[in-house]
Amino acid sequence: MAVPTFDERVTASLAALSPAEQRVARFFQENREQVLVASAAELAASAGTSDATIVRTTKAIGYAGLDELRRRLAAELRQSLSPASRLVRTLAEVGGDPQSAFERTLDTHTHSIASLRRDIGPALFKAAIDCLLAARRVFIFGIGPSSALADYFAIQLKRFGLASGTLHHTGLLLADDLQQVARGDAVVLLAYSRVYAELDAVLERADRLGISKILVTDTLGAALRGRVDLILPVARGRADSLSLHTATMALIESLLVGLAARRPAETVSSLELLNTLRSKIAGQDMTLPISQEGRNTTRRPKRRR
Repeated sequence: MAVPTFDERVTASLAALSPAEQRVARFFQENREQVLVASAAELAASAGTSDATIVRTTKAIGYAGLDELRRRLAAELRQSLSPASRLVRTLAEVGGDPQSAFERTLDTHTHSIASLRRDIGPALFKAAIDCLLAARRVFIFGIGPSSALADYFAIQLKRFGLASGTLHHTGLLLADDLQQVARGDAVVLLAYSRVYAELDAVLERADRLGISKILVTDTLGAALRGRVDLILPVARGRADSLSLHTATMALIESLLVGLAARRPAETVSSLELLNTLRSKIAGQDMTLPISQEGRNTTRRPKRRR
């Protein structure tokens, strides 16, 4: 006999649930990514209910507890939603209308940003900034489409005067990347869907070195909760639709601004050096006006004669 899916369990039990439990069950259906990574207290705050109601609803729809619900839900997402199937579902909703594609995509981005603001509170964000600042170097792990985001994050960190690198190769070439990582470093993992071999290798290397690990994910929070130091939940759109990366980029740039805010003088100095080096390469003055906290002056472009 086939094991009932998450949606089948909710449908079968909905009539027997109390009104409060029905609201929570529907909240679970509409916020699957958050269910995968958030604690009972965080889910209760988001759903406007109590921890007890969250736990009671979980058991009422047929799970032993939140951990089992997360495992089953993550497994369903991994098994049933390939990139092709996600795109097919998205296109079925959009139809052939370009304007509909534009509006629906923007709606998804708006929802993802709202989820980011809700899921990452001030304490969690500060902890991430503290972790990155404490590191000797920051390595960003990301393969596939996430490799471009990893490269962008590392480039911006370097421009801000922070030592960084990327771990973006697959297969045996990843070993060359991992050889660079040493004690005192930190790793930011952009990882989704499943714990594949490369992700597991990075985690093992980080464990062996005893370095900090920050996980940015939409579905792996439950699976990796005991193997990373911080989990930053990032929704990539609806679970059954095409994955979009606006929220991940928003988080990366928020972290960059947060880091700059904690070390403004060093960041400005690093960017000034970048401007100087650009000017030497270009053969002309490329200095940009940069507001400098505490100096009460703004450097202006030199007037050319």
